[in-house]
Amino acid sequence: MRVRAICCEIIFREACLVAANSPLVVDFDFLPKGLHDIGSEKMRARLQEAVDAVDPEVYDATVLGYALCNNGVVGLEATRTRLIVPRAHDCISFFLGSRQRYREYFDAHPGTYFRTTGWNERGSSREEDVIHDQLGTNRTYQEYVEKYGEDNAKFIMESLGGWKAAYSQMTYINMGLTLDDDYAEEARAEAAENGWSFDRIEGDWSLLRNLLEGNWPDDDFLVVELGGAIDASFDDCILRCARSNPEE
Repeated sequence: MRVRAICCEIIFREACLVAANSPLVVDFDFLPKGLHDIGSEKMRARLQEAVDAVDPEVYDATVLGYALCNNGVVGLEATRTRLIVPRAHDCISFFLGSRQRYREYFDAHPGTYFRTTGWNERGSSREEDVIHDQLGTNRTYQEYVEKYGEDNAKFIMESLGGWKAAYSQMTYINMGLTLDDDYAEEARAEAAENGWSFDRIEGDWSLLRNLLEGNWPDDDFLVVELGGAIDASFDDCILRCARSNPEE
């Protein structure tokens, strides 16, 4: 079986390692991690473009290295091949092995900001720079002063940095990769700088392996056949199937 894997670049190292040992032939299309910052509609449009480009004469299925991701996959249609997507809220589940373990850790450690190799080295791309330029989040304090005045500039900078107040811990997920030690120390230093506690935990390859090895049990994966679409289920299953054109 040959599959097209459309993935967030945050899982680049891990996905490539799994694919190298997979019984399937896996071809990748990695997209920039900044897509979740541009809103669900624009993210879905970018993913749909990638899905629509898959050649059904070449590929038996399209697997998504994404999760619900702030509803970014909701409405995505299986236009060329069937779609397979993990039943998970976001990409952290890829590194913890399941949505259940993610939920257990999150409940025990609220206010946690996660780091992996991908978060360290996939922080910038040309497309992501464009995204941040559109959002105005890549400007300096002086640039805000010149454009909006000093009082407004202070308010903007405080607002942009306000996300840190929602966190109290940095957790690095160790996947056994060469750069884990270096990146974990960087995460530890960042946690100290922000006044957060730090934890380093072992990851779990199960979910990512199953995705890229063709093992798609219904409890962990949603399989959308041709003509179907992805919808949010608003329960523990997270995702469900819907018809692409419900009015028909």
